[in-house]
Amino acid sequence: MAEKRSRTSRLAERARELAPVWTLLALIVFFGVYSESFFTLENFGNILNQVALLAIMGTGITFVLLTAQIDLSVSYMATLAGVVAAYATAGHLPQPWPIVVALLVASFLGWISGAATAYLGIPSFMSTLAMSLIASGLSLYLTRGRILFDLPPLSKTLGSGRIFGVKWLVIVAALTLLVGHLVLRYTRFGRYVYMTGANPKAAELAGVNTRRVVAWVMVIAAFTAGLAGVVGIGRLGSATPTAFDGMLIDAIGAVVLGGTSLFGGVGGIPQTVVGLLILGVLRNGLDQVSVNIYAKTLITGIILFAALVFNILFAGKKES
Repeated sequence: MAEKRSRTSRLAERARELAPVWTLLALIVFFGVYSESFFTLENFGNILNQVALLAIMGTGITFVLLTAQIDLSVSYMATLAGVVAAYATAGHLPQPWPIVVALLVASFLGWISGAATAYLGIPSFMSTLAMSLIASGLSLYLTRGRILFDLPPLSKTLGSGRIFGVKWLVIVAALTLLVGHLVLRYTRFGRYVYMTGANPKAAELAGVNTRRVVAWVMVIAAFTAGLAGVVGIGRLGSATPTAFDGMLIDAIGAVVLGGTSLFGGVGGIPQTVVGLLILGVLRNGLDQVSVNIYAKTLITGIILFAALVFNILFAGKKES
């Protein structure tokens, strides 16, 4: 009897893990049936281009959520990094230093948020919320509300350029996801990330410095957000003080849609990839079928909310 219950539990857990994959397949089939242009290489390329920036940002968010933390500043970090890169370029700082400085600024602010959470005990929700205001304020201060058009050449290349017909933006996103996966899967730090999120007390007893892990995942999230920003301004062709502020919900939502737990210790980069594709296919498909333009955001929001409820309900069952 116990063996039967154990087998049923394993099947239920497997079903939970595969639920996002089945959701993705269902969306692909649905939009493929109702849209003649959905199953084309050009359209699949459009989907990848649409989620590329989210993929870069989502890599860092995956690290944060795996430690049972949250980062509400990533979209503002991306905006600030783009502004700093453009501002430094306009100030005639030699290349590629504008991009280096932008990434360092984002990483430093991420370290401040991480240190506040890890060593001062400030909840990550509050520390990153405050940091989002700081990053937004710095963006406004540097630009004075203006649009900056002096961009680093490397940003233009990575944001809008192509190699062998493939956009550099997609390649950067794929490489970022790959590096994130290798770190989480095959390094000691990656194991510490999972241990910290799953059971921080047990991790500490095993000799893991969980505070240091939390601080570093915040730095990683800020760095990937900054990378998204410096690449994103090349895609947009300019840097503005609000360029990427609206990406926060999409980036976190995509990671959660894929199955990474809000309670830490469960998930990873493959799940994030699935979540990104779900969001990309959903938005692309809604653009191709006859759905009221005002209902698209509503439908996307309902699906994201359902994913959150699903995530929390199953996380509670797993803990029990």
